[in-house]
Amino acid sequence: MGPRVVATLCGHDRDTCVRAREQYLTALRGAGVEVIALDPHDDVPLEFDALCLTGGGDIEPSRYGEPAAPQTTDIDPARDDLELRLVRTALDRDIPVLGICRGFQLINVAMGGKLVQHVEGHSRSVGALQSHEAVPAGGSLLAGATSARAHVVNSSHHQAVTDDILASGLVPTVRIDGLVEAFEDPAHRWVVAVQWHPERSAEVSAEAARIFRAFADAASRQPARAR
Repeated sequence: MGPRVVATLCGHDRDTCVRAREQYLTALRGAGVEVIALDPHDDVPLEFDALCLTGGGDIEPSRYGEPAAPQTTDIDPARDDLELRLVRTALDRDIPVLGICRGFQLINVAMGGKLVQHVEGHSRSVGALQSHEAVPAGGSLLAGATSARAHVVNSSHHQAVTDDILASGLVPTVRIDGLVEAFEDPAHRWVVAVQWHPERSAEVSAEAARIFRAFADAASRQPARAR
């Protein structure tokens, strides 16, 4: 049995939630982990080896000390509560964390950063995927996971992180058009976050699949199950 990974598997609405759950489950299980899927009102398990924070709606701006912009919608306070508690627990225990899209933003907020609430020309609609090239910084965990190659990624987000609102201690590993698109936390054993959606291309992209395998490998190296 592989490492036990808690994953918060929620979508924007009922239809996309079903599709998104299957994509995340397929990618994580394909990397050899046992997935504990949580919805916002579920109890947090006492034992788990790693945490995957996935995509979804906007984070309540009050969580990072800002009023809500008109474009900030689809807020789920219960999910915010659950994920902020989970990521802080994971960081305290120093177990691996993978953040994807909203998960990328959630980690930044949990560690004291903020968000740009809307970027013109960007959309989080599943039907408005934007493809672009990502080049991980040399020597980063992400570069190690993807063999440091430039590769095409898919994103759908209208909120973002810039260098000036990145949480203290986090290190950018991919920047695109002035936005931080990936970061890691060198103060912890394995914390990697990407603004794009590797789960949507894990079956056809070697680089995307490698991100999940690197995450699973880090979880497997956990010296003792978190309690």
